[in-house]
Amino acid sequence: MFLYVTARLRPASIASIHKDCCPCQIMGETAILQFAPFSSAVEAGFWHQFTQFKLDVLHLSEEAVPIAGSYVNSDAPGLPSRLNVEYDALQRDRLPSKLSCAAVGTLINTNTLEEFRNRTKQELLKTSACGLWDAINSDRALENPSLLSSFLMFTFADLKKYHYYYWFAFPAFTLPKTIPLVKEPQNLSAKLTTEQSASLLLVCQGLGTDVDRGFFTITQSGNEFCIHPLKDYPQLRTTANGANRDVYLVFSDPCTLPQNPGWPLRNLLTLVTLKWSKHWSIYKILCLRVRTRHGVQDASHSLFVDVDLGGLVGQGNTPEMPPFLGWERNERGKMGPRLVNLSASMDPTKLAESAVDLNLKLMRWRVAPQLDLPIIQNTKCLLLGAGTLGCSVARCLLGWGVRQISLVDSGKVSFSNPVRQNLFTFNDCLDGGKYKATAAAESLAEIYPKVNSKGVVVNIPMPGHTVGESLVEQVRNDVSTLEQLIDEHDVIFLLMDSRESRWLPTVLGAAKHKLVLTAALGFDSYLVIRHGYRTKDYQSEASTSSSKCPTALSKQIPGDMLGCYFCNDVVAPGDSTHDRTLDQQCTVTRPGVSYLAAAHVTELLVSLLQHPDKGLAEARVNDQVDVKEGELGPVPHSIRGFLGRHQLLTPASTAFQQCSGCCDKVISAYREEGFEFLLKVFNSSTHLEKVSGLSELHQCIDDSQVITPEDYDAVILD
Repeated sequence: MFLYVTARLRPASIASIHKDCCPCQIMGETAILQFAPFSSAVEAGFWHQFTQFKLDVLHLSEEAVPIAGSYVNSDAPGLPSRLNVEYDALQRDRLPSKLSCAAVGTLINTNTLEEFRNRTKQELLKTSACGLWDAINSDRALENPSLLSSFLMFTFADLKKYHYYYWFAFPAFTLPKTIPLVKEPQNLSAKLTTEQSASLLLVCQGLGTDVDRGFFTITQSGNEFCIHPLKDYPQLRTTANGANRDVYLVFSDPCTLPQNPGWPLRNLLTLVTLKWSKHWSIYKILCLRVRTRHGVQDASHSLFVDVDLGGLVGQGNTPEMPPFLGWERNERGKMGPRLVNLSASMDPTKLAESAVDLNLKLMRWRVAPQLDLPIIQNTKCLLLGAGTLGCSVARCLLGWGVRQISLVDSGKVSFSNPVRQNLFTFNDCLDGGKYKATAAAESLAEIYPKVNSKGVVVNIPMPGHTVGESLVEQVRNDVSTLEQLIDEHDVIFLLMDSRESRWLPTVLGAAKHKLVLTAALGFDSYLVIRHGYRTKDYQSEASTSSSKCPTALSKQIPGDMLGCYFCNDVVAPGDSTHDRTLDQQCTVTRPGVSYLAAAHVTELLVSLLQHPDKGLAEARVNDQVDVKEGELGPVPHSIRGFLGRHQLLTPASTAFQQCSGCCDKVISAYREEGFEFLLKVFNSSTHLEKVSGLSELHQCIDDSQVITPEDYDAVILD
C-alpha cells in the first residue's frame, strides 16, 4: 500500500526528471510523492509472552497497555519497511538494540472475537491519532522523537486454540496535503563525495546515546558533519548562515525502495509544518539508510529531499487535528486483521503446560484473585498407596498443576483394578500385572508430560505383622526407603487400605514435621483428615502445659494441636487381615465413594496451602464458630462423608496424649531408638500400647464401671 500525497515540482525542473528515477509520478506540473508504509512483523516468541501477560496481568481488562516496537534502516533491497514487535515488547524497561530505532506503541486486547470484530476501528485509530497529535503540539515529540513512529496493536487471543488475531495501525496525518519539492531527490552518492560519505557514516555510529536514532539533526561544514537532537533544529538553522553550514533534518529510513521515503517521514513533515514552517520555507531532509555489505557500511542509497513547506499553516492558534489514516492491510492486500496459528508449531508438551496453567489462572480472574498457584505447583507430594484412592488423588493433583508426584505401593495391577483405578488399563494386568506404583507413575507422565512422577515399589511395615529373622534386613531397607521419601517431600498422603499400614508414615510425618493427610473408605462412607502439624520437636510430658491445650469447649483448635488419624483410638493398631474372609480382607465400597474422598483430601491440601497459616490453620469445633479463613475459605480438621444419607460432617478434635501414632512418647521413642523401636512394634502392637500409655489407661478404668456376667444376671433376675 502507498499513501499518495500531492507534491508540486517547479516547472523549470520538470524537463530534467526521468520517470524511472524519480519517486514521483509526473502529471503535468504535479507529481505524486509516494511513502512506503510500515509492515508489521511480530515474533512468534511475543505471542508466548503475551499469553502469560494476558493470564497474569491483563485478566479481563481491555485497557490500553504500552508496547515497544522497533525498526531498522539497514534492510536489504526487496524487503518491506518492517516494524518489529519482539518477544520482550511488553517489558516496560525494554530498550531497542544499538542498531534499531524505537517505536512507541499501544496494545488493546479484547476478551471475545465478537468484540474484536465489532469494535469501531475508526474510533480506535482516532484515539491513537489524538495522542500523537497532542505529542506534536505539546513538544513531547521533540523531547522524545520516537513518538513520531507511534503505532496501535489491536488483538484478540484465543488461548485455548492458540489463535491470535491482530491488526496494526500506524497513524499518520495528511498535513500538509501537498508537499512541494524544490528539486528532484538525489541519492547520497550523487550529492556527497566519498570523503564526505565516510565522515557522515563515522558520526552516525554514535547514534542512540544522547540523540534519538530515529529522528535528529545534522549540520555539515565542508567535509565535517555533526549530529544534534531534533529539538535543536531551530537554533541551528538560525545560526546556519553566519556559520556557513548546511542543516539537515534526518530520519532513519526503513524503506528499501530505491526512490521512495519510508513512513516515518510523514509525521516528521507534519511536525515541521506545524512548528517551523512560518519561519522557514525550504527544508533539506536526509532519508538515512545504512547497509552493511561484506563488513563495510554503505549509505550511498540514502536520499536527499528538499521540500517547500512555506505558508502551509497560517499564523495564530494551533490548527485542528487534520485528517489521519494508518490501518495496515492484511496479507491479501485488504483492510482487515491478520491471524497467526501457533498450535501446529508449538511443542505439544508446551501446549499441555500452557493449557493446564490456563484453566488454573482463569480462577484468579473473577473468583480467587489472590490464589497462589506457584506454591501448589512446587509442592512435592508423596502418595502412599497407588490403588483406588491413590490413582484418583494423583489425577486431582494434576488438575491443580502439581508438578512432582511420587507413588509408593508394593502390589501389582489385577484384572479387577482398571475399572476402579483410573490410571490403569487392561494391558497393565497382563503377564502377572505391572507394579501399581510404576504403572501409575508412567500413566501420569503420559497424561501430562511435564509432571515429574516416580513410582517406588516398597512394603510398608506394620504393627502386629511379625518380622522374622530372615526379613529383618529387608524391613530395615524398607523403613530406610520410606524415611528418605518422606524427607524429600512436603506433603504425605496416607491412601492405604488398612488401619495399621498408616501407623509408620504417621509417626515419620510427625517426627519430620511434614503435612500429613489421610483418606479412608467404608462401604458408603469415608473419612478425610489432616494430622496435627508439628512444627517443633516433641516436648516431654513434664514440660507440656495443660493450660495451653484446648478443651472440649474451645471454639478453635490450632493446627499444631489437632489430632491425627489414630487420636480417637484407645487401642494400638494390629494385624487387621488375620483370620478374615475375602470380603473382610478387601475394601468393599461403593465406586463413587473413592472419588469423593480423593477430591476432598486434595482440596483440603489446596485449602491449607492457600491459608496464611498453612499447616497451622486453626479448625473450628462447630459451624457457629468463626475462624481465620484462607483464600479458599476455612480449613476443617476432618471431613466425614456418608453417601447413604448424602451428608457431610466436619468434626474437629485435639491430639490425644496417649495416641499410638503422634504422642510425644512415641515420637521420642522413635527418635531415640530408631529402627529397634519400630521392630519391637512390628512384632507386637502391645509394645506400642505400653510406650504410648494406652496400657496404663486401660488399667485405670474403674472396675465399678465394668459389668461382669454376674452383674448382668442379677439385672435380668431383678
